[in-house]
Amino acid sequence: MAADGVMTTTKKELVARIADRTGQTKVVVKDVIQTFLDEIVKELALGNRLEFREFGVFEVKERRARRAQNPRTLQKVEVPAKRVVKFKVGREMRAKVCDEPRPERKVESKPQTREVRPQTPPPPPKPPRPSSNSPF
Repeated sequence: MAADGVMTTTKKELVARIADRTGQTKVVVKDVIQTFLDEIVKELALGNRLEFREFGVFEVKERRARRAQNPRTLQKVEVPAKRVVKFKVGREMRAKVCDEPRPERKVESKPQTREVRPQTPPPPPKPPRPSSNSPF
């Protein structure tokens, strides 16, 4: 469990839960989930918008090039334009996740198998890339 009480659920854990609920094998469930995720990535790479009613909407947005400042060195750096994936929460998810109080998480009696790794400091910032659309 993380310091703030939030646990991470892996794809493997979701596969096991869905396999238990549906009676399908873990291999079949994993293949379906992976195919679903691959299709989402493929559609977003094409620039398409994905809408799942009541769940939410995934779409790709263009972020303009801009000038930023490194907070450590106060050096001005050029940030190139890039595409980013945005997710807008749907009505049903908002009601269950955002509007309702957070439910208490059930603690199972099985032993923890996750390894706790010490936190490492973040890597040093990369030097800025030259911008291809810069007037300089």
